[in-house]
Amino acid sequence: MSSNVQTIHSHSIDAKTAEAFATSWNNLPEGSVYTFEQVKDWFSPIAKEDIEEKTVLELGCGNGSLLTHLPKWRPQFVEGVDLGESIVSCNKNMHQTGFQSFKITQADMIDFESDGFDLVYSIGVLHHLQKPFAGFRSVLKNTKPGGKFHCWVYAREGNKVIIYLVDPIRKIASKLPWWVTKYMVAMPLVIPFYFYAKIVSRSKAFAKLPLYEYSRWISTREFSFFRHVAFDQLVTPQTAYISKETVEKWLSESDEIDEASTYLIFRNGNSWKFGGMKKENL
Repeated sequence: MSSNVQTIHSHSIDAKTAEAFATSWNNLPEGSVYTFEQVKDWFSPIAKEDIEEKTVLELGCGNGSLLTHLPKWRPQFVEGVDLGESIVSCNKNMHQTGFQSFKITQADMIDFESDGFDLVYSIGVLHHLQKPFAGFRSVLKNTKPGGKFHCWVYAREGNKVIIYLVDPIRKIASKLPWWVTKYMVAMPLVIPFYFYAKIVSRSKAFAKLPLYEYSRWISTREFSFFRHVAFDQLVTPQTAYISKETVEKWLSESDEIDEASTYLIFRNGNSWKFGGMKKENL
């Protein structure tokens, strides 16, 4: 297998977080942990026409669980950037797709610079950075004039149960060996939520219960996916929950964004999707 990997060395304040996630991603079976339907949901309103014959950059690509689905939309070229050693499994997973026009770069996404891409996205990453806004600025920096950007973050709204019950556990679990966190902390913790999600997703009568919308989304997946999500939450030493007000400020205070193009969508009752277009004349 040929390598499409480049390494740009840096001393990042997010190195420990990248190392923790690399441990998570590199100990998964080959391929994507997400279904194509889940990926389309994360990307929406970005759709096939925004990717077909376009250059695309993912900042924070992990093992390529999102990136490996992009060939279905026939991009011209894709690049994935990640600080951690997960770039090894990402490169392997991308080769398995048969798609040739890609590159995987090991670098700090905040410092990463390019000539610009038609679409830049960062899904599930900004809230794990020590400086989330700096990560957002890098998304914009690498979007070419007239190009689009798209992000997804944990919301402060709708996550009280996670913030007050799960996050304190994360602060301890993230310091443990990864196998202890995965099999002795995440697994027993997620069992009650697995059954909770399966039950509450059956009826709108449960709509006012915590994490109802999220439960409906995840309830279609198998137990191993629940465990992966729980481990993903607990393994990281850094997590922020970002408010609507904060995202609105990011979008409104960035002069290079076309204000008419922006969107902010509350997803599954506990996260924000947002994005827009970079001005053409800069």
